[in-house]
Amino acid sequence: MAVTEPHLNPEPGAVRPDLDRKKSLLSQIWEHRALYAAISPFYILFAVFGLFPICFSLYLAFHKWDGIGVMTYNGLNNFKYMLTDAEFWQAVGNTFMIWIYSTIPMLFFALIVAFLLHAPFVKFRTLFRVGYFLPNVTSIVAVAIIFGALFANNYGFLNYLLQSVGLPVVEWLNAPWGIKVAISSMVVWRWTGYNAVIYLAGLQSIPQTLYEAAKIDGASGIQSFFRITIPMLRPVILFTVITSTIGGMQLFTEPQILVGNDGGAGAAGMTIVLYLYRESFINNYFGYGAAVGWGMFLIIALFSIVNWKLVQGKSS
Repeated sequence: MAVTEPHLNPEPGAVRPDLDRKKSLLSQIWEHRALYAAISPFYILFAVFGLFPICFSLYLAFHKWDGIGVMTYNGLNNFKYMLTDAEFWQAVGNTFMIWIYSTIPMLFFALIVAFLLHAPFVKFRTLFRVGYFLPNVTSIVAVAIIFGALFANNYGFLNYLLQSVGLPVVEWLNAPWGIKVAISSMVVWRWTGYNAVIYLAGLQSIPQTLYEAAKIDGASGIQSFFRITIPMLRPVILFTVITSTIGGMQLFTEPQILVGNDGGAGAAGMTIVLYLYRESFINNYFGYGAAVGWGMFLIIALFSIVNWKLVQGKSS
C-alpha cells in the first residue's frame, strides 16, 4: 500500500502554508493597510525630510548650482576642488584638534562623575544626576553666549580672575589655541553629564558579586576599578567614543555663535560643518557644499571605524 505524505494531500479545508508565500507584497500590504496607515506618518516624514535630502545632496554634489539658477553638471570637479582646497583641510584639522581637546577630558570626567554617583556614600544621587544632565538640554545658543562672555578678550570673567591674581590678560578669542580651548570647554561642559549618565547605567549593570569576590581576594579599590569596572564598561566606552566622534565632527553652533562664520582669528574655529555652511548658504556654492557634506560623511565613517577597531582591539 502506497504511503502518502500529509503535506502532499492536505485535509479538506486546511490552509496550505505555501499559499501565503505566493501572495504578492502589494496584496499583503493591502490586506494590512490599516496597520501600515498607522505607521505611515513616520515613513512619510522620513522620506520627505530625511531620505530625499540625502539623495538630492548626492545628486547636487555632481552639479554646480547657486540655489536659484539652472544646475550645471560638474562631474567630479567639486570633489577634486575639495581635495585641493587648503581651507577645507584646515577645517578638518581644526575639527580634529577640537575633538581631541574636548573628547578626552569629557569622557574622563564623565567616568569619574559616574563612579562617584554610583558610590554608596553619596547622598541625594538623583538630584546630582538631574543636575549633571541639565547642561545637555540647555539651549546651545544661550550656552555659546555665556561662554563668549567668559572668554571675552577685554571684559571676560576669566580675564578678571587672571587680573585678580596678578596674571596678564589672555586674548582668548584672538589666539588660535584660545579659540579651540573656548569651543572645547563648551563641548565638555555640555556633554560630560550626558556621558556620565550613560556610564552610570553601565556601572549599575555590573554584578556586585564581582566586587565582593575581588574584595575577598584582597583586591584594592583601584585594582577593582581597572580589573573589573573598566573591562566591563568597554562596550559602553565604545558607544560613547563613537557617538562623541560623530558629534565632534559635526560641531557647528558653538563656533558659529562664538567666533562667527569666518571661524575667528586665523580661521581657528572653522569646523567642517561651519565651512560647509559658509560655502553653501553664504557663498551660494551649493554643489560644492554638498560635496563637502559627503566628504565629511566619509571622514566620520572612517574615523568611527578606526575608533571601533582601537577599542575592540584592546578588549580582545
